[in-house]
Amino acid sequence: MRASVAGCRMTLGTLLNGLLVSVVAALLWKYSKLSEHAALLEDELHMTRQSQELSQARIDYHVALESLQQHGTQMVCTGKMHTDRICRFDYLCYCSDAEEFVFFHSNSSVMLPNLGSRRFQPALLDLSSVEDHNTQYFNFLELPVAALKLMPKPVFVPDVTLILNRFNPDNLMHVFHDDLLPAYYTMKQYSDLDDEARLVFMEGWSEGPHFDLYRLLSSKQPLLKEQLKNFGKLMCFTKSYVGLSKMTTWYQYGFVQPQGPKANILVSGNEIRQFSKALMDKMNISRPQESDASAEDDKDKKEDYIVVFSRSTTRLILNEAELIMALAQEFQMRVVTVSLEDQSYPSIIQVISGAYMLVSMHGAQLITSLFLPRGAVVVELFPFAVNPEQYTPYKTLASLPGMDLHYISWRNSIEENTITHPDRPWEQGGISHLEKVEQERIQASKDVPRHLCCRNPEWLFRIYQDTLVDIPSFLDTLKEGMKTKPILKKSKTATLVHPGRVREPQCQTSVQTSNEAKLTVSWQIPWNLKFLKVREVKYEVWIQEQGENTYMPYILPQQNYTFSENIKPFTTYLVWVRCIFNKTLLGPFADVLMCRT
Repeated sequence: MRASVAGCRMTLGTLLNGLLVSVVAALLWKYSKLSEHAALLEDELHMTRQSQELSQARIDYHVALESLQQHGTQMVCTGKMHTDRICRFDYLCYCSDAEEFVFFHSNSSVMLPNLGSRRFQPALLDLSSVEDHNTQYFNFLELPVAALKLMPKPVFVPDVTLILNRFNPDNLMHVFHDDLLPAYYTMKQYSDLDDEARLVFMEGWSEGPHFDLYRLLSSKQPLLKEQLKNFGKLMCFTKSYVGLSKMTTWYQYGFVQPQGPKANILVSGNEIRQFSKALMDKMNISRPQESDASAEDDKDKKEDYIVVFSRSTTRLILNEAELIMALAQEFQMRVVTVSLEDQSYPSIIQVISGAYMLVSMHGAQLITSLFLPRGAVVVELFPFAVNPEQYTPYKTLASLPGMDLHYISWRNSIEENTITHPDRPWEQGGISHLEKVEQERIQASKDVPRHLCCRNPEWLFRIYQDTLVDIPSFLDTLKEGMKTKPILKKSKTATLVHPGRVREPQCQTSVQTSNEAKLTVSWQIPWNLKFLKVREVKYEVWIQEQGENTYMPYILPQQNYTFSENIKPFTTYLVWVRCIFNKTLLGPFADVLMCRT
């Protein structure tokens, strides 16, 4: 009996000990899980804070991470070639250690276009607006989403971002032509790239001297490539656009062929003036009221003045004061100087935006001519041996339809009126590092031959000369150029509108004799013509015998015409008709007519 009681007590004690161990183990397991969960929450909170450092936009880190793990990266692009492609990404990531973008694959990933290995021939897209430059290519590496477990926790960028390369942020011409204009209209192209979007510059340059201009594109501070590593080893952009539109560029810099206007310019002065107005609004600059320059009393409405760009280090105008006095006397106007070295952009642009004339040595500062009012004059000065016809970025800009600027160039033709700097560094025109024979050849040359970009020593030697402007020849050039300055009239939208298709085109034929026939073609006016006041309306008719390669063109003032010359009996003719406004604005051809005599 006692043995039985003792056995029960031992069994009960063992049971209680077992239960106690189980409870403690369960508590320890629960504590471990709670600690692990707390660590995860703390980690997520830390990553969320890092994301918040990038943006005021709020992000749920857990949701973002789960979306990346489940769906991977998504990519949809526009454009057929790498030179015209812009891509939108969801959850494109960047590894700062490897300095590579990463596309994470899951079963839900999207990659359009899916180019396979063609993505490397030569690249997915150009990161800058400079076409097909081998330093500007964009691509990414690919990983499965499972690889995220082996990588640092990602920091998510909640802003919509535009990822691009600045081409040369130290040069004002490149800043406007290659970066600001393309970025502005790329952002116009996509509605979510608004004032709250973030720009990310991946070319690796520092801010540079013109960074305040980039800040005008967005209310958020742009990010540099070097700054990305400060936010974590793996950054993931929740929504980003990569690449820039090239539609607003008008000039190529001579990487493949000597520099000059692009073969297919797609931008007009209208788009550039809208861009310049938007930047002026951002800088709180109001343009002086542009009056009708054809009015007799225009000079009474506002005071006209001339602006001279002054340079203090290179490419100097050695007799700047004499030039200013000559301009003031010739035009009976006030002459003011501006300087990139001494003045802020807003103050310079405020002055230029109301100027009658802008005078400057060839150089990047002339890109500010896009802020000139309509009807203004751009006068570009070139040093000795530099042919103005070979270097025309600002002439091309001034000549764009709708810019309404008058361009004049002057070239120093007197070698004694120039000071060269052979002992300067090569990038400022120095040639002392060259062989003696080559130095002598360059110094004896009277005309820089056409060349490729960007380190031609003869070009650099001549373009960095200082110039004593010959006042009589300068004024003669100016007077001659002003003779062709058009009278600017108030812009009328109708003068820029193209005609639509002619309506109801039809043909009738008749056979006169065995070798004579007539072909009558008629049509109705384009639909939009009845809403417009157009100075001159004419019609272009093309007639082609079926099976032949040539056609007969006609320009006609009326809406019907009977053709008999060269019209043969029992022959089929193809006929096209279109409308022309004011000699230059062409409409589309109507559907081809097939007319049998």
